[in-house]
Amino acid sequence: MTSIHAFWLAGRQTTGETTLDVTSPWDGRTVGKAAVPTDAQVEEAVAAAYAVRDEFAATPAHVRAAALDHVSRRLVERTEEIAQLISAENGKPIKWARGEVGRAVSVFRFASEEARRFNGGEAQRLDTDAGGQGRLAFTRRFPKGVVLGIAPFNFPLNLCAHKIAPAIASGTPIILKPAPATPLSGLLIGELLAETELPAGSWSILPVANEKMPALVQDERLPVISFTGSEKVGYAILDSVPRKHCTLELGGNGAAVVLADFSSDEDLDWAASRIATFSNYQGGQSCISVQRVIADASVYDRLVPRVLAAIEAQNTGDPSDPQTDVGPLVNEDAAKRVESWVDEAVQAGAKLLAGGKRDGASYAPTVLADVPADVTIAVEEVFGPVLTIKKVDGEAEAFAAVNDSKYGLQAGVFTHDLQTAFRAHRALEVGGVVIGDAPSYRADQMPYGGVKQSGVGREGVRFAMDDYTYERVMVMTGLDL
Repeated sequence: MTSIHAFWLAGRQTTGETTLDVTSPWDGRTVGKAAVPTDAQVEEAVAAAYAVRDEFAATPAHVRAAALDHVSRRLVERTEEIAQLISAENGKPIKWARGEVGRAVSVFRFASEEARRFNGGEAQRLDTDAGGQGRLAFTRRFPKGVVLGIAPFNFPLNLCAHKIAPAIASGTPIILKPAPATPLSGLLIGELLAETELPAGSWSILPVANEKMPALVQDERLPVISFTGSEKVGYAILDSVPRKHCTLELGGNGAAVVLADFSSDEDLDWAASRIATFSNYQGGQSCISVQRVIADASVYDRLVPRVLAAIEAQNTGDPSDPQTDVGPLVNEDAAKRVESWVDEAVQAGAKLLAGGKRDGASYAPTVLADVPADVTIAVEEVFGPVLTIKKVDGEAEAFAAVNDSKYGLQAGVFTHDLQTAFRAHRALEVGGVVIGDAPSYRADQMPYGGVKQSGVGREGVRFAMDDYTYERVMVMTGLDL
């Protein structure tokens, strides 16, 4: 009998009247059933979070830090179990699933550290002007209110962690909605939080159906929304609640630029291996996967065969096999969409250099060259194991090609030249520039987010805490400074 995974309502485990089947993208088997909350239970969770907000904000830092420490340690202890769960519900190869658990361990540890040093306060003398003589300003940060966190399917554990951990660290209650396709990993975090002494009501994890979300988004008791997902849904949320504080981590079509100075055999082998790995990891279902390769003409002819060889070496298949590099997409519809975009590009004149085949929810690692500028795959986020390769003449043309996109999440620039690195940092219209590597590198403590249609705000524990809080100043008068 398939087990039913209860949800977490105001810190306690419970079930509703219906369940959601969670199936494996690899073989279609039922991985588990997630209990779905009723409207009344959702209302209870929101009311509890709203009621506890002042108490939670006043919770001593050591209590919040201890809870976050506990979750981090317990994730370590249950790493293999959780990795197997991620792989089963998401289709992610087990080696990448283990890496995701390790990242979530770090996120909760970072949050514990930030909880201990956040909100320490900053003093500012005001007697720099005659009218401020004898006055001192003291500034602290306080929660804006309950956070509604909405997580995606592609990192079902770690991106839930990126919503929950900063909220707890800053004393902010949170209602978390995991993705309907992959709710089980997020619900497991609740098991670990329930072992702590956090106030009842300070957190809930609710696998609410997508069609129920507009009411939650509009709820005035949830003034902060942290959303990771598609551009379309993210901006629909922002447009519907213009007076709320929204953090949106949306799509991208990450570019890897290989410049003329990155030209030795060793250099090109490295670039090719990183491009091949990170255009296909997670089945290409990462906002910062490599979708575009932009290569200087002087290295193009030597780089392309290396990329193709590195992609050919990627092992595809059963995600439970430790040797598998590329597993299925989240479902067959996603693979069919990728297939249709590739077919459209080929019919418009693109050259298919590798891949281009679908088997159920799996799509073969694919490389396209000479892609027309107006086809879908050239302008949208493919979110699949597909990359395009473009030849350019020089740095300026390469950087212009990166910026010729509505997205601006991250870019990678393969160069050894320090001045080029600083020019790239200045010129590229993205939230992050990675020098000497693919755009897919992310450290969970760094500020992460994009510009243009890639979103607003930043994730990364400390930076999310800033988004969840606001500065409040206290002016003290009559002081002998």
